[in-house]
Amino acid sequence: MDEFDYVIVGAGSAGCVLAARLAARSGISICVLEAGPRDLNPLIHIPVGWMKLMRNARLNWMYEAEPSEWTGGRKIAVPRGKVIGGSSSINGNVFNRGAPSDFDHWGQLGNKGWSYEDLLPLFKRMETWLSTDQDLLRGKNGPLKVTPSDWTHPLCEAFLDSAASIGIPRNPDYNGAEQFGASYTQRTISNGRRQSAATSFLKPALKSKNISLKTNAQVIKLILENKIVTSLTYRQNGQIKSLKARREVILCGGVINTPQLLQVSGIGDPKHLNQIGVPVIHSLPAVGQNLRDHFATRFTYRVKNAHTFNERARGFAFLSEVTKWALGKPSILSLPATACYAFAKSNPIIEASDLQITFMPASYREGVQSQLDEQPGMTLAAWQQRPESTGFVKAHSADPFEAPEIQPNYLSAVKDQEIFVAGLRLIRKLTSTKYMQPYCEKEIYPGLDITTDQDFLNTARERGTTAFHMMGTCRMGQKHDPATVVDDTLSVKGISNLRVADASIMPTMPSANTNAACYLIGEKAAELI
Repeated sequence: MDEFDYVIVGAGSAGCVLAARLAARSGISICVLEAGPRDLNPLIHIPVGWMKLMRNARLNWMYEAEPSEWTGGRKIAVPRGKVIGGSSSINGNVFNRGAPSDFDHWGQLGNKGWSYEDLLPLFKRMETWLSTDQDLLRGKNGPLKVTPSDWTHPLCEAFLDSAASIGIPRNPDYNGAEQFGASYTQRTISNGRRQSAATSFLKPALKSKNISLKTNAQVIKLILENKIVTSLTYRQNGQIKSLKARREVILCGGVINTPQLLQVSGIGDPKHLNQIGVPVIHSLPAVGQNLRDHFATRFTYRVKNAHTFNERARGFAFLSEVTKWALGKPSILSLPATACYAFAKSNPIIEASDLQITFMPASYREGVQSQLDEQPGMTLAAWQQRPESTGFVKAHSADPFEAPEIQPNYLSAVKDQEIFVAGLRLIRKLTSTKYMQPYCEKEIYPGLDITTDQDFLNTARERGTTAFHMMGTCRMGQKHDPATVVDDTLSVKGISNLRVADASIMPTMPSANTNAACYLIGEKAAELI
């Protein structure tokens, strides 16, 4: 049996950061186990490749969320990265920390060391922000290169002017002092290439002699003795192997895989474990609970008086974009999934923004983000930043290779429905201003005959979908709180030598895409260890 001091399960965003930081310390050995392969597919490194990677079963777990009331009997695709870098290798390349108040709330829940003031040095440590920083809140020497947009577009300018005209001013840095406002998105893209967790953290760390990476190695089970994790088993290339951790195992498998692994290892809700035939090693009912996600409906418009990315993605125009990308010039191949953001309020009397509006001068066939329309189009989407609806992840059986049951319960909370409708109405308001109207030929979906609150909710049933930001299934909290799984040191409650460091530990949803916060969790885990 191979032995290491630390065994990291999952080479996703947090796992890569954690591995790199631990590898910088002498006298310890680290092993990283990744269920997927190395990031050799060129589409990973071309930013726009995310559109194809959403459907690549070799690099994507291809999970599905179960139907619920507001998804109209539809299963919702839940892409998760299955490759070194995890979802940072297949995502839309957008960098969004979240509002400072999000992390202050984590601290207020009793999680010592998790307030914004505590975490800001770690946010700065992770990044090199390649733009101005008037408030001194950004990093300048970190491994992850974060860049501002390197292009402008008439439709984007119209969107930003429209937002300003209704009280959402341009914001020079939504990752700075204040999130509220509208701007071009910040990107994990540099010189036209994706800056994934693997590229930025893991690969440089592999030059160290104290770190080992095992790919195509899916962990099967944690082995415990007297509630102490001592080793684990995994499958690699058809063989079952074992690995011993002299100090700790750290689970970085993500919001779906981490709770499933705990459950099939006998750590979870005893009632559920008995149902799936897993012997109960440790009762921890909150494992797999508290699942939250951003839920969005995308409006699509036919565009006039402007060229969009739809026309640039085929024929000679596309060859021109490929040439520009190869020469290191701005190109549609090096664009993030979202061009612009507006952080807005569903009600002007509330203190902080609670809506996130996205804008892209492109549209997708039948609203699916994998194939562009042939005619000029644009897309706007809205989601509630801090949803109250919660669901769960449950292993279907004792078989670790069977996909678990994923149920987010989208819009089950009445407040979520109210803010969802407010967001869709805000899209209509934005597209009705004098700045956007010259470009709006027609609202393709859902169509201007959709006017009532119930109509808008019905669009959720028709086409509402994930914004790819699941979190919370191994929630962090105080030791006496039965609704939590890990304490504020990320240690699994009641189990020794076992921590969790990924999006599953988030106690509440950050008002942001979750990837930046996953990097942060990796940094924090390294600091704690």
